[in-house]
Amino acid sequence: MALRHELHAHAELAGGEVETSRIIRDFLDLHEPDGLVAELGGFGLAAVFEGPEEGPSVMFRTEIDAVPVQECNDVNYRSRRPGVSHTCGHDGHAAIVAGLASRLSRRPIRRGRVLLLFLALHNLPREKFGEIQIKSGPFASGSVGVILRFLGKTSHAAYPEQGESPALAAAQLIQELTVLPDSLGLHDGIARLTVIHARIGEAAFGTTPGEAEVMATLRSDREDVLNRLREAVVDQAQRIAQAHGLEHAHSWTDDFPVTTNHPEAVALVEAAAKAGGVALAWRDEAYPWSEDFGWFTRRFKGALFGLGAGHEAPALHSPEYDFPD
Repeated sequence: MALRHELHAHAELAGGEVETSRIIRDFLDLHEPDGLVAELGGFGLAAVFEGPEEGPSVMFRTEIDAVPVQECNDVNYRSRRPGVSHTCGHDGHAAIVAGLASRLSRRPIRRGRVLLLFLALHNLPREKFGEIQIKSGPFASGSVGVILRFLGKTSHAAYPEQGESPALAAAQLIQELTVLPDSLGLHDGIARLTVIHARIGEAAFGTTPGEAEVMATLRSDREDVLNRLREAVVDQAQRIAQAHGLEHAHSWTDDFPVTTNHPEAVALVEAAAKAGGVALAWRDEAYPWSEDFGWFTRRFKGALFGLGAGHEAPALHSPEYDFPD
């Protein structure tokens, strides 16, 4: 718990977890892993515990980054960094896996090796406290961010007819994107598109806008549906740009595949839950949120599971969220 509170107080955004990495490394050093790899993808860490006999390798992954949210909790371990907080619970993730390092140090494994990767479980508000959420197959949706740009021509605001404003095109695009999954008839499973940002021109009252930018997140629990959404978004933007006499450009970012749980890995989670007397809930559907853990399950047999944070817990990324100790 003390480690969790220390991480919470030193919240850092992804790519800048300098103090976070140092705190975790200091804790791991106390428990003397057989190997410790630092600077993975920046500030990631991996601790390795080896048994004396040959055997399988098992990895546990945890997230360590915070999110750009101003915390409003009045606790003595409140984030010291304005506008940055652990309101997604990754401080709790890291503390759980660090606790496993402590256990492995006290009770060494007999064969194989265990890797603790601090870059998976995920804590889940609105789920029963302490209950594990699990399923085989797609567990978390895949997602991708798209940045769509319309390029026109600026003019003096007194002479808008001399320019080529993308304002109406951007407004039309936002409206059509909002209903795109329904217009494509994508009703089987998860198919969502969320407009998350838009910008038209600059804050200059004497100038008409010459460019516009619309950003959206696409997500689905099926890769084929996600690919169909990708194609439709680009086609839609190109059609609207042509109709308004504008140039169009697009780019992709934050690409995460569907996290697909392997039955063998799920069976291990089930056995561990039963051995520890932890309640287990089998899900019928995947979650709509996405996880970079999908890159692991694309290459290796793995399973992502959820740990209930309680029905009354605030939503993730809300200013009130604090991982329940």
